[in-house]
Amino acid sequence: MKNGNHSAVNEFILLGFSNLLSLQLFLFSMFLLTYLVTLAGNLIIIFLTLMDAALQTPMYFFLRNLSFLEICYTSVNIPKLLANLLWNHRTISFLGCATQTYFSFFLGGSECFLLASMAYDRYVAICKPLHYPVLMNRKVCMGLAAGSWLSGVFMSFGLTSMVFTLPFCGSNKINHFFCDIPPLLKLACGDTSIIETAVFMVATVFVTIPFMLILMSYIRIISTIMRMPEGEGRRKAFSTCSSHLIVVTLFFGSACVTYLKPNSSYSIDTDKFLSLFYTFFTPMLNPIIYSLRNKEVKDAFWRTMRKTWFC
Repeated sequence: MKNGNHSAVNEFILLGFSNLLSLQLFLFSMFLLTYLVTLAGNLIIIFLTLMDAALQTPMYFFLRNLSFLEICYTSVNIPKLLANLLWNHRTISFLGCATQTYFSFFLGGSECFLLASMAYDRYVAICKPLHYPVLMNRKVCMGLAAGSWLSGVFMSFGLTSMVFTLPFCGSNKINHFFCDIPPLLKLACGDTSIIETAVFMVATVFVTIPFMLILMSYIRIISTIMRMPEGEGRRKAFSTCSSHLIVVTLFFGSACVTYLKPNSSYSIDTDKFLSLFYTFFTPMLNPIIYSLRNKEVKDAFWRTMRKTWFC
């Protein structure tokens, strides 16, 4: 079907890691293991925070939301990548590609503000402990969580609509393992500068602003912790906050380099590598970091195991 000098694109080909033919089975095994660990770890976090009475606090309410979001986020891209590696079936329909792009940006944008909400929760808990039950009541927690989820809906719809109404000509091969916007724009015909500017502005709002809010929260938190007397409370505060900071650094660091760097320095290999961090490794590390470094979660796990064993 022709439209001027351009042929309509009905499907795309995700090249992924096709240049590493000898490593396809190894990559499949590694990514499958990562996916299974991610699902298992985050499902355990969700189960524990729902069932254990000691974890019915705002912090674990946000952690439960984060774990559910990570399960959804990894499930958008990893199953398709695994199928591509196993069966070498690399095609994806035009609608399927648009859907993948929409949910990737929707869930990624939501995670930015959810991490900011978690930082605010820790700020109130450590810096304003006497006001914590009032400032972080159930209504406030529900509002922050709902706002985080909804923040990505409209942003992602706008970006996805702008990209997939572009005419695509020539090659339909996406040099990536999922339908990300930067490699898609390389295939578009005509001027894409407006969309590139929109992507940069959205990334600035959804990455920079939450990151700055988190940074300011933790400057206040660290200042408060340093004034605490030595003891269990200080160690617990450091442990909880350091866990959150590790997650934030990995997620925002890779996202900033991917979407805020100049186009002149764009490298598809670097983009693929960084994308692995926020699509694969950060979702896998979240439950590990929050459980291994959190005594309350570990205690809840063993309590649940003992109850299950006795039953």
